Amino acid sequence: MTRFVDVPTISRLIRRVGPAEFVRGMADTMRADFCRWESFDKCARVASHSDVGVIEIMPISDGQRYGFKYVNGHPGNPARGVSTVMAFGALADVDTGYPVLLSELTLVTAFRTAAATALAAQALARPESQSLGLIGCGAQSEFQVLAFHTLLGINDVRVFDIDEAAMEKLRRHMSRFPGLQVRPAGSAAEAVRGADLVTTCTADKTWATILTPDMVEPGMHINGVGGDCPGKTELHADVLRQAKVFVEYEPQTRVEGDIQQLPADHPVHDLWRAVADPKAGRDSQEQVTVFDSVGFALEDFSALRYVYQLALELNEGQDIALIPELDDPKDLFERALDTAGQSITRKAA
Repeated sequence: MTRFVDVPTISRLIRRVGPAEFVRGMADTMRADFCRWESFDKCARVASHSDVGVIEIMPISDGQRYGFKYVNGHPGNPARGVSTVMAFGALADVDTGYPVLLSELTLVTAFRTAAATALAAQALARPESQSLGLIGCGAQSEFQVLAFHTLLGINDVRVFDIDEAAMEKLRRHMSRFPGLQVRPAGSAAEAVRGADLVTTCTADKTWATILTPDMVEPGMHINGVGGDCPGKTELHADVLRQAKVFVEYEPQTRVEGDIQQLPADHPVHDLWRAVADPKAGRDSQEQVTVFDSVGFALEDFSALRYVYQLALELNEGQDIALIPELDDPKDLFERALDTAGQSITRKAA
């Protein structure tokens, strides 16, 4: 049987452990997987692009478990009352191919993306970092703030969005967390001025320059989260040129990330190495570092592993017959027959 975790189940899991502990546990699982990076069979995601969005499959395996995520990105969806990003995923045993988990990943992906961003900041930002400037207050914003508050102890957050209601939504949600101060700013420049950490997470699929060189200060760590597909950027190319840039999986990021603006031979660095060894991170206190985040299958693998572990530990979800259980593994046709052994036919009207 396959453990099935739907939206009500994942919401229950998150409530039972608490949102902060959920993002912490996911980050811990992700850190462990990054530290065994070389044991994974990896490839860039398979994407099907249209004029209005993209649908992708993100596969990966560590030789024992195979995982994949189905995910879309359609910026125009909110106008239709549908989420911009929707996802589900599965884990299977490599030895048999049998699926052990089928899970919702829309809500989980939001936690996963925030956990990855905060994990990168732990590895790359100055240890004394105390403030975050956030540009973009859409569906991902609360998760970003929660992850930085939980994993890095950030309590001072300045935010900007062209939609004032989105800023108020973020402020209202995060007011539930004691000690965390979220302050709206009048512009992107105001939001990041003096910030130790900067995160850009906008949704429009355009060549944008959300962050320009004049907004960057010595020692900043920048997370470019929203530039995640061909033709979609957030960081001015000169921001990248002056920084030490880290990526999840270079073959994928060269196509989808902000570094698509740069020549193919422009040097970038592996995030997993910095996670595994702090010496591979920033070179000085004054250096600007960038995590050019596009989302990679290993992070989804970690998320699925964590969800599966929690579902079993807390006895959540249900076991479903996703795969036929056969008396004779060579006789699949029996499942097309009724209990009397007669073929099932449509009755005449």
